[in-house]
Amino acid sequence: MTEAQRVGQLFLVGIAGDPVSDVAQAVAAYHFGSLLSAGNLTAGAAGLQQLTSAYQSLASARATGGVRFFIAANQEGGEVQSLRGPGFSAIPSALSQGSLSPSVLEQQAALWGRELRSAGFNLNLAPVMDVVPAGTADQNQPIGALEREFGYSPATVAAHGVAFIQGMQEAGVATTAKHFPGLGRVRGNTDFTAGVVDSTTGPHDPYLGSFQGAIDAGVPFVMVALATYTRIDARHLAVFSPEVMRVILRQQMHFNGVIVSDDLGAATAVAGVSPGARGIDFLAAGGDLITSQSLPAAAAMDSAILARVSADSAFRALVNSAVMRILSAKQAYGLLPCPRRPA
Repeated sequence: MTEAQRVGQLFLVGIAGDPVSDVAQAVAAYHFGSLLSAGNLTAGAAGLQQLTSAYQSLASARATGGVRFFIAANQEGGEVQSLRGPGFSAIPSALSQGSLSPSVLEQQAALWGRELRSAGFNLNLAPVMDVVPAGTADQNQPIGALEREFGYSPATVAAHGVAFIQGMQEAGVATTAKHFPGLGRVRGNTDFTAGVVDSTTGPHDPYLGSFQGAIDAGVPFVMVALATYTRIDARHLAVFSPEVMRVILRQQMHFNGVIVSDDLGAATAVAGVSPGARGIDFLAAGGDLITSQSLPAAAAMDSAILARVSADSAFRALVNSAVMRILSAKQAYGLLPCPRRPA
């Protein structure tokens, strides 16, 4: 792969409402490696399969080195279900899913995963592993107010989150545990609010146990939040914090998969940081895959990262390591042009 193609693999870019021609232009120009359905689509599974097939045809030798795309959706259930219409179940909220036994939830998640695969989606930005303390859901705008939590204890969230992960895995869909190290104790929603702070969660907090359960179950992606955790790293948003990603997630919790950012393109939480700095700072702090629901912001990040890679050999080594983790995940889901080796 060329350097530009490798840098392109670092991006999961939103394509809400964009026709295939616009996506083709962006992929050709910036070599973006993964795509995100950032809006709500109601065409149903058959119609979306035609669209995602057209997207996968863009993964040419010139554009991506022949590496195919992760095509992602936010298919949690309840208020957050981006794909609907014929061929898709009406998925209950995570809070309702938490009332099922884990074995039943795993069966249901396998069904929802097969629906995603039938529409050409191979990455789900779910499950939410955040723990909301009992009695505080109404004050917790990003999770509790939307019933996105499986329950009110780390054990309940871990058991049901793992069931969701395993069901999706059975269907061949990769999953994303989010939003590390947890948005269950904050008030504001980082999509719409800057300066969201958690002053409770520490580096050995019991509420990290739900994420540990997901990691131990082999979740391939962990998404990092856009809040500040003052007891962990008061100077940085989690998504820009080496303490959060390198020390806690990698060293302490032994996560070896892909660290993905929450939205660095359009979220209010990062609006005060230039797009180029967002991408560079995330990678420098230990992140791998940049989510951007804005194509222009992703383009600006891509250009800044390429310039930094050309000028800084240490940063180039970080980027190459991140790309290898992303390509390893793609290999596990059959997205590389070379066949997988037999075990």
